[in-house]
Amino acid sequence: MDDASFTLVMRTVNRKVPGPLFLLLFLGSLAFPAVSFFVAPEARDESEGTLVGVAALCALAGHLITSSGNVPLNNALESSRGRGDERAARMAFEGRWNALHGVRTLLAVAAFVLVAAALAR
Repeated sequence: MDDASFTLVMRTVNRKVPGPLFLLLFLGSLAFPAVSFFVAPEARDESEGTLVGVAALCALAGHLITSSGNVPLNNALESSRGRGDERAARMAFEGRWNALHGVRTLLAVAAFVLVAAALAR
């Protein structure tokens, strides 16, 4: 995809995605490990509590990456609109955003797997 199309699409996505559904899912990814910690606590052993605790840390780390990494990149891309150098805007955004997104995706998957493993015991 050419630079102008890429930046247009990403700017549009960045404006459209934040909303009630996104907020529910975003906060839910933190709530899921927290709530699972309270499911049948009398039947949980120490290793299950550890799995859920690590899951919560993974979810929190993903949120920190989003808020301190991806969101500022989204904002910088938006503020570059109209300056005419779409190649520079893309170069400043794409690689870093994708790297951060990859890490937060792995953290989200790890959090889910850890909670599932704890609840399956």
